[in-house]
Amino acid sequence: QVQLVESGGGLVQAGGSLRLSCAASGNIFSINTMGWYRQAPGKQRELVAGITSGGSTNYADSVKGRFTISRDNAKNTVYLQMNSLKPEDTAVYYCSLRPYYSVSPRYWGQGTQVTVSS
Repeated sequence: QVQLVESGGGLVQAGGSLRLSCAASGNIFSINTMGWYRQAPGKQRELVAGITSGGSTNYADSVKGRFTISRDNAKNTVYLQMNSLKPEDTAVYYCSLRPYYSVSPRYWGQGTQVTVSS
């Protein structure tokens, strides 16, 4: 079993920054993809950014140039640096982990609220 624990959410004004962290523990395969998803009220959960254990990244178009995903494999931790935040970034952000053998995320964190005020 794998556990994901997120931290770093909160309330910030538009234009501000936040950094989310997600620490994974348990039976983790070294080859995996970790990512961040978000879900706003009344909307479907969407991918924000992902990063493979080799360091390849992908981003949603809406966050390109503003958000940066990174990871520390030694600590099994993934980060999401969010700059130039907008009110439309308000959502619950979820950390995910997809082992190499899975076609979709298999493990999820509990979620952390990010609220951007205008």
